[in-house]
Amino acid sequence: MNLAIEAAKKGLYTTRPNPAVGCVLVKDGLIIGTGFHPKAGQPHAEVFALRNATQSVAAATAYVTLEPCSHTGKTPPCAEALIKAQLSRVVIAGLDPNPKVAGRGVRLLLDAGIKVSVGVCTEQAEQLNLGFLKSMRTQMPYVRLKIASSLDGRTAMASGESKWITGSAAREDVQQLRALSGAIITGSQTIIEDNPSLNVRSTQLGVDIEQIPQPKVVVLDRRQRLKGGDYKVLQNEQTLLWADNDLKTLLHTLVVEHDIHDVLIEAGSKVSGSFIEAGLVDELIVYQAPCVLGHEAQPMLTMTVDKLSSQRRFKLAHCSQIGTDIKLNFVANAS
Repeated sequence: MNLAIEAAKKGLYTTRPNPAVGCVLVKDGLIIGTGFHPKAGQPHAEVFALRNATQSVAAATAYVTLEPCSHTGKTPPCAEALIKAQLSRVVIAGLDPNPKVAGRGVRLLLDAGIKVSVGVCTEQAEQLNLGFLKSMRTQMPYVRLKIASSLDGRTAMASGESKWITGSAAREDVQQLRALSGAIITGSQTIIEDNPSLNVRSTQLGVDIEQIPQPKVVVLDRRQRLKGGDYKVLQNEQTLLWADNDLKTLLHTLVVEHDIHDVLIEAGSKVSGSFIEAGLVDELIVYQAPCVLGHEAQPMLTMTVDKLSSQRRFKLAHCSQIGTDIKLNFVANAS
């Protein structure tokens, strides 16, 4: 299953809106086929593993990181492909919460006389598709909030100058976050001050950049400040200008109307603070540079906490050095 998980990672940046899935075929103790799902509309991991098999797959065991699909979408059902191949056993990391699957794939396999085991390396496999799994279960996306700050928690000078607090390695790392995201949310002030493209442009992601779906840019523009402006994000007809104050409705809309499962917030302190204040951030990612900007510089977050008992708590999940900077990954809902 660990090999299947590694195979699935090859599609992390390219499969959106589909989940990243890997499959390994084993027969008589030997690996005879490996596959992963590379892109929506193309065959799924199980089909590629069957195609890549070096010998007959009859009586083989398939290790799959997500329950084989049981419905016909852009491709035929993978459960039926495994049945037709006459496998003897299928080991699945976790069930697919997609209502179109949701246990039906397992039932098809069992009804065909194939042994099924569920629950192997489940937690590791779920890390591949946090957004897909959450949106299928809750109709809300997985939200990552990225902040680049100084040691004293400042993100820009009082004038708004912010290029660059962190180094080039940290900025390259952010390209990975963008490549994982179906949408990037920012505020109108960020667009006005920096005029960013907010796209994926790195050539160091290990895949052809043309194969990576560009994230949808969403700009919170309650006062319609961008109307008629000549900004880079407005040159893309897919950019969404959102005037409503209801952030939860926005996130739900991205899931149900735009099939977006992972959201990255790259914004100023007010927008970032509003998402944390609303309890909508699943993961907080801080790139901390080894510098001090002083108390007059702009803070990481603009939000109100009246008393210590009302604080928003996060749990440190990972810490690493990226170039000269420190990357801190926090997850929400910690006790």
